[in-house]
Order: sequence, then structure tokens, then C-alpha cells
Amino acid sequence: MRPKLSKNLLRTKTLEARVNAIEHDMIKLKAQDAGLSIAEFTRRSVLLKPLPKRTSKITLATYRELSRIGNNINQLTRATHTAIKMGLHPPADPEELAQLRNLLQKIGRELSQMETDPTDEDEEEDEDWETE
Repeated sequence: MRPKLSKNLLRTKTLEARVNAIEHDMIKLKAQDAGLSIAEFTRRSVLLKPLPKRTSKITLATYRELSRIGNNINQLTRATHTAIKMGLHPPADPEELAQLRNLLQKIGRELSQMETDPTDEDEEEDEDWETE
């Protein structure tokens, strides 16, 4: 069962604002970019609360690739530990694998702290990558 909110925290009041179709579309798109409903986006904007960071397609693709690399390192680590337990020559140095795993985690943390310029469009980013 869901806990009850105190009377002070219950949202019982409604605010109305008239906007034209273009403004409505802009607000809707900004809310979608922030991953919020229009109501939550409006509340945060009006109350000057920070909006969540927008994640670009490139950042998401980089996360996916880092995950794949991390999975490969984990598999190699497992094979290395199994070989060591069986008294065989390990396929990789366990210390180097640990360093790689730590480096991947550090890259992931730094990637999560990167801010995407709200004026950047994903299409523009894709074009930049093609010209490099």
C-alpha cells in the first residue's frame, strides 16, 4: 500500500496558463527531452528546481559500448580465475584486468557527469562525428 502524504504535500491546487499551439509543442518537446511529464517539467521550471541532465545519443551509445567491453572483461576475468584454480596458464594477467575494470568504471562515472549543451541537437552531433 502506498504511504499517505501529509496534507501540506498533497497537490490539490491547479494552475492554468494559456499558451498557443507552438508554445505548447515547445513545452511538450522540452519536457520529453528532460524525460518528464509536462506537469512535472512545468513545476520544476516555475519553482526553479534543477532539471535532469539531457543525455545525447552519443552518450547513450558510449554507455552501451562500455557495457559490452565490461562484459568481455568480466568473462576474461572469470576465465583467468578458472585457469588459475585449475593450475593452468591464465589467458590474461588478473592485475591488468582489474586495472581495466577500474578504468572502465572511471570512464563511466566521468561520462555520467558530462553535461550536454541544451542547444546541441543529436543530428548536429552525428554530423560532427561523420566529419572527423
